[in-house]
Amino acid sequence: MTLKKKPFYEFCKRVMDILCSGLAIVVLSPLMLVVALLVRSDGGPAFFKQVRVGKDGKLFRIYKFRSMCVDADSPEMLAKLAALNEMDGPAFKIKNDPRITKVGRFIRRTSIDELPQLFNIFRGDMTIVGPRPPLEREVAQYTDYQRQRLLVKQGLTCYWQCSGRNNISFEEWVELDLKYIRERSLWTDIKIIFKTIPAVLSGDGAG
Repeated sequence: MTLKKKPFYEFCKRVMDILCSGLAIVVLSPLMLVVALLVRSDGGPAFFKQVRVGKDGKLFRIYKFRSMCVDADSPEMLAKLAALNEMDGPAFKIKNDPRITKVGRFIRRTSIDELPQLFNIFRGDMTIVGPRPPLEREVAQYTDYQRQRLLVKQGLTCYWQCSGRNNISFEEWVELDLKYIRERSLWTDIKIIFKTIPAVLSGDGAG
């Protein structure tokens, strides 16, 4: 795919990212404080930090509220659960993941665990609307076709978020991301944001 340059759109998108994420951080800071205290109640850290792959393969550190046990991403735990993976392709998803804590189950279902990514957006690591940022081990398994997901900045939400999330296959996920890349515009971004709200409230496809 040849990526068409859209400088005015990219400028407006960045301005919208800064304004919206900054406002959201201020408004939601009391909620985030409460969630952080609840997550820490099991003795582990409140935040989960992980290296993800962004636009053009650039690595960055993503932030989430921790929703799993402390050793959830260890090679031993992943090997133990490998047979339970319900997602095709390189992605790893388990519907009733045993690593998820009691608090984690709630904040995942409501997508509250994603709120710290507002700081990623404000810093410019991510954008509000764009393909979800994959792990390095997932990208290592991508075909050249699938790597096209990395042509634009990775985002908090995209077509995948409002189209069933974990209920669709990885190939469908890729096609939705490429559809977004082809159609990206301010109007497309606004439509996706408004479609994401009912999807999050319903918990459709949340892991």
